[in-house]
Amino acid sequence: MHAIEVKGLTKIYGKGHTEVVALADASLTVSPGELVAVIGPSGSGKTTMLTTIGLINEPTRGLVILDGITVVDGSWVPGLDLKRIRRERLGFIFQSYNLIPFLTAVENVIVALNLNGVRGKEARMRAVELLDKLFLGSRLKNYPTELSGGEAQRVAIARALANRPKVILADEPTAALDTDNGKNVMELLKKLAVEHNSAIMVVTHDSRMVEGFDRIFEVHDGRITHEPVRT
Repeated sequence: MHAIEVKGLTKIYGKGHTEVVALADASLTVSPGELVAVIGPSGSGKTTMLTTIGLINEPTRGLVILDGITVVDGSWVPGLDLKRIRRERLGFIFQSYNLIPFLTAVENVIVALNLNGVRGKEARMRAVELLDKLFLGSRLKNYPTELSGGEAQRVAIARALANRPKVILADEPTAALDTDNGKNVMELLKKLAVEHNSAIMVVTHDSRMVEGFDRIFEVHDGRITHEPVRT
């Protein structure tokens, strides 16, 4: 079973002479344990694809199945608790980290667990374990302003992994990092995809950052135009 299955996904803004097709007939699949990239120039539709798959931006039409659950069938499927699906089955990583500034590294991860009903000692144990795995065991009590860019992004990754989602969506996760730190983060995502058997989709404008990815989808003017296979 695919972790992500998308067919004919389309997003149109406006009507008539103001109509803008941000995403047109996108179709793709991503399997558990696979790391794929969506690349293309600014304004090509990459982020629109990510936010529609991530149940943030309702599509105009299409089909989306996440971890075996049909969440979009023409539009969002009626009756689904989209917030709960996002919370339990999706992990998000953003370029700006979006860490809570008045919480420490470990507390930023614990918050994600608390929102999913995991509290107390179990939440702290899982948060510490994740941060240790990401080589942040010595930075548990540091606040975001006390972390380097690479460290802050690793905290954000730990937070995204906290609830053990089967689908992780990353929007330009290396944009705020230098080249070396950016490549380290991408290598880490590849490792985590396999270890956690999660499907990870990364949006980036920088094709240099996707060496070693399983597959790459190129997007231009809202359309998937090419899909080379990496081996």
